[in-house]
Amino acid sequence: MGGDLNKIGIVGEYLIEVWKAAGMDLENVEFRWASKEITENAHVYWPLMLDVARRFNITRIKKCCQIMGRLEGSLTSAQVLYPLMQCTDVFFLKADICQLGVDQRKVNMLAREYCDAAKKKFKPVILSHHMLYGLKKGQEKMSKSDPDSAVFMEDTVEDVERKISKG
Repeated sequence: MGGDLNKIGIVGEYLIEVWKAAGMDLENVEFRWASKEITENAHVYWPLMLDVARRFNITRIKKCCQIMGRLEGSLTSAQVLYPLMQCTDVFFLKADICQLGVDQRKVNMLAREYCDAAKKKFKPVILSHHMLYGLKKGQEKMSKSDPDSAVFMEDTVEDVERKISKG
């Protein structure tokens, strides 16, 4: 989505509809938009992000960055800021439990390390899950760019049966 907040918002709205379609009871659920929260509370968010940033050296932050840019030595400033912001989000959103894919484990561990560096008493609990394997033989994870390698919430029963029988 290339950082396009409008596209990200559309996907967010779609995911809310997916939760509804899956039967989630939304009576006590509040969906919050991080961009709005950060904008409305910039005086809290940005000093916290700078505190996270000052407690780690660039080598430690680069370990959290995308593998391709890190290996090629072509990281952009945004790619360096992204893990700092992900780490900041944990504390800004007051998350006690961080449940993300195993691919985000390094950022979650950075958040726990930040607790030590900042002398925070309580560390977030980290629950890392593996990516879902793709439906095609030898495929490590489902891919949205290959519609037959994954089951999507909007797939029909016929689509699901066809995709699974191909596997």
